[in-house]
Amino acid sequence: MSSDYKKKYLILVPDGMADSPHPDLENGTPLAAAKTPWMDRMASVGTIGLVRTVPKGIEPGSDVANLSILGYSPTEVYTGRAPFEAASMGIGLSPNDLAFRLNLVTLDRNYTIMADHSADHISSSEARDIIATIAPMVESLGLHLVAGVSYRNLMVWSNGPEGCVTNAPHDFPGRPIHDRLPSGPGSDVLLRIILKSWKILESHPVNLRRIKRRQGPANSVWPWGQGKPPRLKTYKERFGITGAVVAAVDLVRGIGSYAGLESMDVPGATGYLDTNYEGKVKAALEALKEKDFVYLHVEAPDEAGHSGQRDLKIKAIEDFDERIVGPILAGLEAFDGWRILLMPDHQTPVATRLHSSDPVPFILVDSDQWNASRESEAPVFSETTAVETGVYIEDGTRMVRVLLEKEPL
Repeated sequence: MSSDYKKKYLILVPDGMADSPHPDLENGTPLAAAKTPWMDRMASVGTIGLVRTVPKGIEPGSDVANLSILGYSPTEVYTGRAPFEAASMGIGLSPNDLAFRLNLVTLDRNYTIMADHSADHISSSEARDIIATIAPMVESLGLHLVAGVSYRNLMVWSNGPEGCVTNAPHDFPGRPIHDRLPSGPGSDVLLRIILKSWKILESHPVNLRRIKRRQGPANSVWPWGQGKPPRLKTYKERFGITGAVVAAVDLVRGIGSYAGLESMDVPGATGYLDTNYEGKVKAALEALKEKDFVYLHVEAPDEAGHSGQRDLKIKAIEDFDERIVGPILAGLEAFDGWRILLMPDHQTPVATRLHSSDPVPFILVDSDQWNASRESEAPVFSETTAVETGVYIEDGTRMVRVLLEKEPL
């Protein structure tokens, strides 16, 4: 070991990978059914168990869950999802700015049912065209739009009122929208934006082309996840370390920005199954040459869960194992020592297509354990094998301190 030895730390997050037992899988889960030799081997030599990432009484969103994994208490710092996305997009919010996530969504022909929260995973270029078209209408009402990645966009309301109630569109797929529309202070403005978008987008050239290709049109906007800027201590202030985030979604990149973690740019990172896995691995390993810590996030399992397609989720999990976990472990051979925490942020069961606040499985392994291991018939890493260990962490915010060896498991 070199005299300047310094251990490297990683958190690998397959978003929404955890699931509930499914009768078509002999009451197993997609994780148990997937072929995951790298995660299985990690589990066989490291520590596995269950951890709660979403505090009881809080809606199980990726924002809350990823905050917990990074060691921030949602009950103390969380103001809303959108401010984190604004940070990722380089948008400086004033203390009184109210930021919203603005999804492009597909409603049914009668504009009554949430058919698809992602407008059939509309491309970023198509989304930019649509955002540019509706921007004048939104700005005439005193708000500002910023195009993001695919269906994920941002809306900012200067001095916007607090107390409005909104709902994430992925929380009610295939269900009526009438009881999920905005309510409370400021909801009249948000409702006008939603309703006006229908007329504008009905015959938009992008949508006409999408319909011709039998793709879902982006025929409505949907504001949600609003909040004002939070206050977080950086990793340098908390732990004395430097770090980076590798992620496609603005939410995770934005949380990293507030945490003082550099966001690594990965061309072709989409937040879906077609993401640039190899580029993410390369970016993570490059970052570790200069930094102490990397948070690598992959959205694909979550999107597959929201789609309700079991086989698609199994593929997303297998891709994560083969194209992220295996290459990361190979690349870490260039470093003297390392420690990995692998865990999903929350469950996204294919049966419900919704996030769940139930605990998720984790693996914690270091280079000494890995290098001392021998090839063996490793047990399948799954929710069940994690339960069987009896290891349970109620407070998910502890996990980063355990990873960094600031406290025992």
